[in-house]
Amino acid sequence: MREPLPDGGLVRKLWIGEAELYREHLLRLDTDSRRSRFGGAVSEDFIRNYVDLSVGLDAVVHGFFVEGLMRGAAELRPLGTDHSGEAELAFSIEKPWQSHGVGSLLLERTLLAARNRGIKSLHMACLADNRRMQQLARKFDAELSFDFGSVVGAVESPRPTPLSVMREIVADSHGFATAMLDVQQRMFKTT
Repeated sequence: MREPLPDGGLVRKLWIGEAELYREHLLRLDTDSRRSRFGGAVSEDFIRNYVDLSVGLDAVVHGFFVEGLMRGAAELRPLGTDHSGEAELAFSIEKPWQSHGVGSLLLERTLLAARNRGIKSLHMACLADNRRMQQLARKFDAELSFDFGSVVGAVESPRPTPLSVMREIVADSHGFATAMLDVQQRMFKTT
């Protein structure tokens, strides 16, 4: 399912200390994209608090970056505290980057992370009019069910293997190196 990234794009895991990049991304979402991401209208204060909570939980966030700016995100959040093997998956992609394969790449990377964490069942909720999300879920063989104006997709994840763990380690190593270069570039821009 490998699709080429838009020019200059990179998908990588968000690291500790990068919550502000996620917050800025969510605040840049247009009204429709923000509504799709959160299932309704939310305020900027809600987003600021949400990111603080997300980073504090066991969430894994993969971002799509262009020139150091986060332009898309996939958030994997375990459900419950008893390691039930279930998690919720949510996406947000800024309008100019939608319909360019970014969601597919984010989902592919997030499915790998879920697999390696022993998550067997992923739940993706979206509004009934969010056709892009439904199409993405179907592309990865999600079972969709409609319920009171929303759609819930469920994806089963295979067991981790040494190869799947190695794939994530390699991707994370590359992502970490890129994050360090981005930090360095931001430091030089401010001086």
